Amino acid sequence: MPETSEQELIGAYRKGDVEALGELVERYRKPLYGFIVRMARDPDEADEIFQEVWSKAIRNWSKFKGGKLLSWLFRIARNGVIDRRRKKKADCSLQQPLGESEGSTLTLDQVVAADGPGPDDDADSAELERRIAAAAEHLPDDQREVFWMRMQSGLPFREIARIQGCSINTALARMQYALNKLRVELDEVYREYGGAA
Repeated sequence: MPETSEQELIGAYRKGDVEALGELVERYRKPLYGFIVRMARDPDEADEIFQEVWSKAIRNWSKFKGGKLLSWLFRIARNGVIDRRRKKKADCSLQQPLGESEGSTLTLDQVVAADGPGPDDDADSAELERRIAAAAEHLPDDQREVFWMRMQSGLPFREIARIQGCSINTALARMQYALNKLRVELDEVYREYGGAA
């Protein structure tokens, strides 16, 4: 049985079919949530933003004039992440105690992972993914957004440019800058996984 198209599901939801919305949420959960968690850097916060995105989409459904629904959702998510970042307090100190219980002396700098693989990293692909994600954290926000939108969801650069409110050339340049920075930062990893020196 062929998959119901996005337009058919949108039409069904606009006519009151709540199950059509549920199917859209499930269809776009992985790419949308993946982008949000990479940008928010906190799974709990990402859960909240994911819910807010769908809540805002539902409240503003009349503003969706067509095109790709996922691109519209990415714009809402991006704005949500930016809004939260603006409201956030200054980053905590590495020496600040992590626990809220009395007598907790464990600090963030004591639990930050070492550069090498940890005991849970027994699969090469999981380790490589972790290292790429860690390296991507050092990218400027606009470059990190382009990188994850492209890598996490495979969005076309034209859509990425629209989401970021820039030209396609700017989006392409941001991706190129991101890749160049990641190549430098991951050079050792590349050689470790069998690449040329």
